[in-house]
Amino acid sequence: MSNEGAYLGVLRNVSANVETGDLVSIHVEAAEDIDTRLFPNDDKGRLTFPFQSIKAVRDVVVVGTS
Repeated sequence: MSNEGAYLGVLRNVSANVETGDLVSIHVEAAEDIDTRLFPNDDKGRLTFPFQSIKAVRDVVVVGTS
């Protein structure tokens, strides 16, 4: 979910730095109505957001998109 309230999709993976254990990014399978060209994508076409952009975690993950 974006900080504007848009449903972006389903969290599919989390990337971490193997040396430090720090979380680096999250990978989201985009919802059908999301224009994936508006967001960074990984090599599998999933939306990719830096871990620092996460604003809140509950039943949904809120991501700052600006």
